Amino acid sequence: MSNKKYQSQVELLRKQINHHNFQYYILDDPELPDTEYDRLLKELQDIEKAHPELITPDSPTQRVGAKPLKHFSEIKHEVPMLSLGNAFNEKELRDFDRRILDKLEVDHVEYVAEPKLDGLAVTIMYRDGIMNYAATRGDGSTGEDVTQNIRTVKTVPLKLSGNGWPKLLEVRGEVFISHKGFKLLNDSQRKKDEKTFANPRNAAAGSLRQLDSRITATRPLEIIFYGLGKVVGNNLSLSHFETLKKLKTWGLRISPEARLLKDVQGCLDYYKKMLKTRDSLPYEIDGVVYKVNHYNLQKKMGQVARAPRWAIAHKFPAVEEMTRLLSIDVQVGRTGKITPVARLEPVTVAGVTVSNATLHNQDEIDRKDVRIGDMVIVRRAGDVIPEVVSAIKSERKKGARKYKMPTSCPDCGSAIIKPEDEAHARCSGGLYCSAQRVEAIKHFASRRAMDIEGLGDKLVEQLDETGLIQDVSDLFGLTQIQLSELDRMGEKSANNILLALEKTKSTTLDRFVFALGIRQVGEATASALAGHFGTLDKIMAADQDDLIAVPDVGPVVAENIKQFFRDKHNKYVVRKLIKAGIHWPVNSVKITNQKLRDKTFVLTGTLASMSRENAKSRLKACGAKVSSSVSKKTDYVVAGENPGTKVSKAEALGVKIINEKTLEKMLVE
Repeated sequence: MSNKKYQSQVELLRKQINHHNFQYYILDDPELPDTEYDRLLKELQDIEKAHPELITPDSPTQRVGAKPLKHFSEIKHEVPMLSLGNAFNEKELRDFDRRILDKLEVDHVEYVAEPKLDGLAVTIMYRDGIMNYAATRGDGSTGEDVTQNIRTVKTVPLKLSGNGWPKLLEVRGEVFISHKGFKLLNDSQRKKDEKTFANPRNAAAGSLRQLDSRITATRPLEIIFYGLGKVVGNNLSLSHFETLKKLKTWGLRISPEARLLKDVQGCLDYYKKMLKTRDSLPYEIDGVVYKVNHYNLQKKMGQVARAPRWAIAHKFPAVEEMTRLLSIDVQVGRTGKITPVARLEPVTVAGVTVSNATLHNQDEIDRKDVRIGDMVIVRRAGDVIPEVVSAIKSERKKGARKYKMPTSCPDCGSAIIKPEDEAHARCSGGLYCSAQRVEAIKHFASRRAMDIEGLGDKLVEQLDETGLIQDVSDLFGLTQIQLSELDRMGEKSANNILLALEKTKSTTLDRFVFALGIRQVGEATASALAGHFGTLDKIMAADQDDLIAVPDVGPVVAENIKQFFRDKHNKYVVRKLIKAGIHWPVNSVKITNQKLRDKTFVLTGTLASMSRENAKSRLKACGAKVSSSVSKKTDYVVAGENPGTKVSKAEALGVKIINEKTLEKMLVE
């Protein structure tokens, strides 16, 4: 048989297999028995094995078989993957609707409602109808490259069906494991005498993040698509609901429960229906998502922070169970927050065994009158975080003890403080506390703080685990021998770290103050403190009135600064850092003017005399706002070397463009 004939046969087989995949996974209407489908796939595999030159990336056979990865690379999202605000009751949903109606000045809007699947959000890019890459949500801006693993998910088409799809189509979806798939997976794990999974979401997340895609291929992962990212080459439609229908024709599975609703009352009716049918669905959901249907209205609503104003998740009531509270401990968070934790008799809540639950803070314990030994109601708030809801006082034993927060940190012995206007108590030993140590060092070494090149998160964690550092000052006492003995750390890498530590000793006062990690003291506040006081000694000795005199430092921030330097452990570490050789120019320029207050700047290109972070910090200290995008509200665009498209946008909008020299003059005048 000629190669050309094999080519024709391969194309025919692929067309048939893709058609049957569409019938089975998208329409839920299979035309063939499994044995016949398997025969077609085997025939294609045999031809491709004999003629590997005919294999293409979109072939149905190319779902598994790649070599295991050493680690996941990162992918920057073309369009950010936003998170959603939550509504927990009818009032909050009606408030959401009212904000939309008021903003748009209309009587009602159409919504699209879809179940909120309890899985893992991903984005998949198709170029010319062929799957190009896939990534997890990550932090919303950057996610992990899971392309190899997504290719193994049978409900993900490697090539889009039909026609008319855009040249570039980015679709967002939720990867999950159904109830049936979860049972089969755990049955399989038990037979292999391997660890079972606690719930479908954990199983899905763990399966998608396997470095070996051959393992992922054995897991019953599915996907349902719910939205778009970047689209180039074709305007899909004017509404979300019509887009969903179009995605389905291209072989992208959408929720069969998606509905177009005419107003907020329709949303509430839909919510009640889904709440009743929740347990009969083939997969877990923890609520309902509503989206304004028409894209032009979505655009008018815009977004706040990292969440759209035009969409919201209406969460289902949490599942509750009863158990006994055995004791209460405190947990010191990475930022020093002290959280009381209830130790419980183990109880299963929403399919998960719970033995620990948060009590939030002392005020909540007092308000709920929860005592050690009580029978309590435990809830998985939002189906995620276990919390103690209340005590069953009728079951209370005589002499049940009230709980009082300890006065000193269980990890470092520093005083536990609770500002009057804050709900949570905190450990005051920020630089010294072992519970906060890793985060304190990561912050200290970060680019915007001391900028210690090469001292990444993994290395900091390794230094902590090996006991080589007790606080940030110990970084400057590390030796080449100590560093060389660490995992994946050769002699050259060790020397580079030591050189970076030596280089960072020469810094500026504002960077050093920011690096200390004082609560609510960001770059702008650190610059303002440095400019106002001029020396570290004066900052450390300042009282409440002195601190409040600094621009943008209010009573709460002043108290945080005062308390930080009052702690003997923090002062001890600061002295060790200075003794280690950290220094800065004595006659630093004072940045105390506020002439740039409320002026908006945008930075673009490379600045020669200062980093973009430093420029941003100095601008904020002068009262300016720094934005990442150019708009009519922008006052100045600062153009460095190799500026981007922001300059042309500024020109089009008539925004003033200045160079680095002019910026420096504005900062110091």
